[in-house]
Parts: sequence; structure tokens; C-alpha cells
Amino acid sequence: MRAVRPTVIAAVTAAALTALSACTAKSEAKDGDAIQVTAADSTCDTSATSVPAGQVTLKIENKGAKATEVEILFPDDRIVSEKENIGPGTKYTLTAEVKAGSYEIACRPGMKGHGVRQKLTVTGGSAAAKRDPKLDQAVAEYRQYAQDQADATVPLAQKFADAIKAGDLAAAKKAYAPSRLGWERTEPVAESFGDIDPKTDTRADGLEKGQKWTGWHRLEKALWADKKIGAEEKALADQLVSDLKDWQRRVGKAEITPTSMANGAKELLDEVATGKVTGEEDR
Repeated sequence: MRAVRPTVIAAVTAAALTALSACTAKSEAKDGDAIQVTAADSTCDTSATSVPAGQVTLKIENKGAKATEVEILFPDDRIVSEKENIGPGTKYTLTAEVKAGSYEIACRPGMKGHGVRQKLTVTGGSAAAKRDPKLDQAVAEYRQYAQDQADATVPLAQKFADAIKAGDLAAAKKAYAPSRLGWERTEPVAESFGDIDPKTDTRADGLEKGQKWTGWHRLEKALWADKKIGAEEKALADQLVSDLKDWQRRVGKAEITPTSMANGAKELLDEVATGKVTGEEDR
């Protein structure tokens, strides 16, 4: 595994701070400049269905009784930007960069299911908005970092899978954590890779109705809770490697912007503060 270059860290940190500053400035704009999103337990009302290309801001208010998640989605369900765990009676401002095209705004009461969705059309040119070239350089270097992590993860995941297929419980336990490092290091942009995240990193309480449980945490349960490896686990180990190879191929095509990098980093910090420290991961 290649070490992270200091220039990458510096560039990404500068980009994140600059983009976060831009998000903050935008969030303080007049309400008329933003799309008002009113989320409830069965509705998702938006004040606009069309916006010009560039930076878009959602001013979200949860009027329901459940915590909700609000997302801006591509037509194929890839996530442009999202905010999880917006509690009842609370507000949040979400900023994203969007090109011309068709999108959806989704409210997911209880943070489960398909959610309630509204169409969003983005008009104008598809060219990226003009910005400091250092931000684009930071995105390029961050993408290379993500690619390095994906390239390093696949052989470690293969070692984990080989131990499972050999029925070696002790070796599989030892290989489990190293196989996850690269994925966790790219979590701020994990949603950019389409449906890979639900296949590889879903926990039991995060399953959608009818979703088959696959990935690391399903195998984690077999190793530590059930203490056994069967034919199903061996098949799931192969599927994990296959899904991670798909991730590896998609890194170069993922939609990553300075804003999505910054939003993802902040979302991860929020998750660390509220979920991971309570044992959400790797139970």
C-alpha cells in the first residue's frame, strides 16, 4: 500500500476548507436563492423544480416525527450530495454542485426505503463552473488517492476471501480489518460509486426491505457472532471481491467536486461523533 503523499493531504485539506467556506457563504444567502425542502413522514415538498447549473443550496426543515435523510440524486440513484439524520423539528443547509440534466430530491423518513422524491431539472450549460484551479488540482489528486486506496484494497480483500473459502476462522478474522482500510479511507466519496456501498458496507439494521445482506458486515457476523463459515459465506466472500473490483474500476469515472469532497468529510465527522464511537462499525 502506497503512503499518502503530503502534497495530496495539503491540497485536499485546502480544497476542503475553501469549499466549506463557500458552502457556509452560500448557506447564508437569502432564502429566495435556495430551494426550500420541507420533509415530513410521508411528504417531501420543494419550492422549485428547476434551477440553473452551478451551485445549488437546499434549505431543509424536518417537520416529521422521524429523523430523515435528504439526498440529491442522479437518475441512476448515484448520490450527488446528502445529509443523514436530520432530526424532527431541525433544519439543515445542504450545498452541491450540479451540471445541466435531470435529478431527484429525495426525503427518506426513518432513513430507510426509496423515500419520497421530487424531480429537479438543472438548466444551462454542462461545463464546470469556473473556480480556483487549485480546487480542480485537489480533486484530481484526491481521485488518485482514492484510486490508490482501491488498488491496495482488492488484494487485501482477496486474502480475506481466501481465508474464508479455506474455512480458516482465525485467518479470516486477522484479515478482516486490513481488508477494510482502503474503503474506509475513501468513505467521504463512497456514495459517488453508485450501488457499491449498499453491497459492501451495509449493517443489519441498515438493510432495506427485500435487500439481501452482503458484504463485510454480513461476514463479520459469521466470524465473530456465529463463529462458523459455511457455503453461503464462501459465496459472499467471492461476491465481496467482485463488488470491490467494480468499485476499483469506477473510481476514475466518479463524479467528485470540491463541494462533494467537503460535504463528505463533514458528514463523516458528524457520523464519527454520533454513530461510530457508539459501536456502529465493526461490532
